[in-house]
Amino acid sequence: MGELPLDINIQEPRWDQSSFMGRARHFFTVTDPRNLLLSGAQLEASRNIVQNYRAGVVSPGLTEDQLWRAKYVYDSAFHPDTGEKVVLIGRMSAQVPMNMTITGCMLTFYRQTPTVVFWQWVNQSFNAVVNYSNRSGDAPITVRQLGTAYVSATTGAVATALGLKSLTKHLPPLVSRFVPFAAVAAANCINIPLMRQRELQVGIPVTDEAGQRLGHSVAAAKQGIFQVVVSRICMAIPAMAIPPVIMDTLEKKDFLKRRPWLGAPLQVGLVGFCLVFATPLCCALFPQRSSINVSRLEPELRSQIREQNPSLEVVYYNKGL
Repeated sequence: MGELPLDINIQEPRWDQSSFMGRARHFFTVTDPRNLLLSGAQLEASRNIVQNYRAGVVSPGLTEDQLWRAKYVYDSAFHPDTGEKVVLIGRMSAQVPMNMTITGCMLTFYRQTPTVVFWQWVNQSFNAVVNYSNRSGDAPITVRQLGTAYVSATTGAVATALGLKSLTKHLPPLVSRFVPFAAVAAANCINIPLMRQRELQVGIPVTDEAGQRLGHSVAAAKQGIFQVVVSRICMAIPAMAIPPVIMDTLEKKDFLKRRPWLGAPLQVGLVGFCLVFATPLCCALFPQRSSINVSRLEPELRSQIREQNPSLEVVYYNKGL
């Protein structure tokens, strides 16, 4: 076998991102929880392989599969803009185990007000870590923005949860089990726009198909943030809608009545099973590199683009996660 060629584009995902299946395969790899088990030495080895390859140096005996594996390990643990190692619970590979535990507890301990408040606070604290760890280099998050988003999302989630809890007191128990989902959906609608408020103020970079930057657009930012909110809410639906129905049925059976201590671990397991599939599939709903028609951009930017390239009809942007 000859030496690995240097023309493999590891700046982009391995699979075609124009198709849903290609995006799904990419995110199944990115969110793989097994990456959390890798040692510091393994992470450093992957970083060296990727950085050396980008510098034109190929490790002896390196295969294409090993290169792509190193690239995904590197991407799972290091920030793409700063190169810093991301805190463990802030990595995309921690999404399933962390959300599995937190969501399972939110669905289990939904009856008492103190536990509702506590688990909504834990959930928003985790979201703040994730949002900060995966911040964009083009639109850095200040401590003040992070604090505002954290307090607002936590307040919104707790207020929604407690408000709906009081409204569902006289309704069937199954209805009350869906209160945590409503709270999480409300928090996403608050948290994500606030966390990305700078993008809504100054816009995000838009490019042509070749990647040439054309300017900044608030319209593209609004579309991207809307897509992320939809993805996050859809991500929560299977994990917060299916287990409550199953648990409501199981809790009426003698098996769980005799073993009530099994309720919490069983619910966490059901949530985890749903999240293993829901997390990557919902991340893949929209292309990471999304597009918007030039006609929908701001008048000033639209005029500027039409003046430079009259035939250009579509521009592209990174929607975020």
